[in-house]
Amino acid sequence: MKKRTVTGGKPSRVLPWFALTIFLMAELLIYSWCRVEYVQTGYELNEARQEYQRLMALNQKLKVEHAQLKSPERIKNLARKQGLVVPTSGQVVVLP
Repeated sequence: MKKRTVTGGKPSRVLPWFALTIFLMAELLIYSWCRVEYVQTGYELNEARQEYQRLMALNQKLKVEHAQLKSPERIKNLARKQGLVVPTSGQVVVLP
């Protein structure tokens, strides 16, 4: 029986198939990574929108509270409760 040696003759067909398989696997990994990043970015955008809406509602509530706190009627009532009265014309001193 003769022994066969692979020293010459036809080149091996395994190397191109191996390289193609590696290339396709790398492509699959890159595609999967991009999809995961895309989904993660979508989640982050959704969280940012919710935070924005929450802050806008809080801002609106604070504006209403601010308007109520600086109301002249409220300030007059607080002053009266503390015993303050409107000054008479003789009590007012105009500074130069």
